[in-house]
Amino acid sequence: MNKILILGASGFIGNTLYKELLPYYDVYGTYASQQGTFKENQVFFEYRVEEGGLDTILNTVQPNIIISSLRGDYSAQYKAHELLVEYCHATQSRLLLLSSVNVFDGVGTFPAYEDSPTDSLSDYGRSKMDLEKLVSQLPKQQYSILRIPMVLGVTAPRICKLRLAIKHDVHFEVYPNLIISITTANKLAQQVHYIINQEVYGILHLASKDVIHHRDLFKEISEKISDKKPIFKNVYESNEDRYLAILPKKYKLPKPYRITVAQVIEDSTLKEEINTLKTNL
Repeated sequence: MNKILILGASGFIGNTLYKELLPYYDVYGTYASQQGTFKENQVFFEYRVEEGGLDTILNTVQPNIIISSLRGDYSAQYKAHELLVEYCHATQSRLLLLSSVNVFDGVGTFPAYEDSPTDSLSDYGRSKMDLEKLVSQLPKQQYSILRIPMVLGVTAPRICKLRLAIKHDVHFEVYPNLIISITTANKLAQQVHYIINQEVYGILHLASKDVIHHRDLFKEISEKISDKKPIFKNVYESNEDRYLAILPKKYKLPKPYRITVAQVIEDSTLKEEINTLKTNL
């Protein structure tokens, strides 16, 4: 059985991955928070990327598949991934890096595909570009670079922030001229499961197969989760439409593992629809 180590398994995305993979594999994870649920779990290891100690965890777990969903200081992340690449070289293990659409945040004029040149203006995007370059030094069959867009879902931080903004009458920032692709944490976890099981390698774009304006997205979601209108603060970064969107082209997953913008909106508001149904019964 594959032994999987998820770095950042206590986060929103990492924990969704952990729950998806646990019934099928021998799964371990790291956490950086002080939450007791993780402390009491014997397959979770406390790890803060700034403090080091990853080598000890690798030696203890000895995973043959590593999923990196790390957050934290960019320089410390780079050093951690240098260690991961070294470990994978020595053990023939596989490394799955969760990268970001932000490796293209300096492009803006069109959606990006797997073979599009990366270009970032942000520190975050440039840090992901550096990690992609580092990980791609491994033999091709030993790594997967998984670029992801904005990740939503019923309990996603952005959806929770939108609910609080509506409840407390505070501004919620939207970008009317920004065109994005999106996904949900649950769909992403299913896709990663497939990628592991089918041994899919290289660069993949795990995003919706269509796009939407940022403001329109949150307008539709807010209409589904509340009768109360949110106070949107429009942020214009340019006079023209610009893209921060990735689309799959070179490698498209099978149909059950694809998702549309409409499905993301539905999956991100499902809880509210169920509660409304219960109230009306």
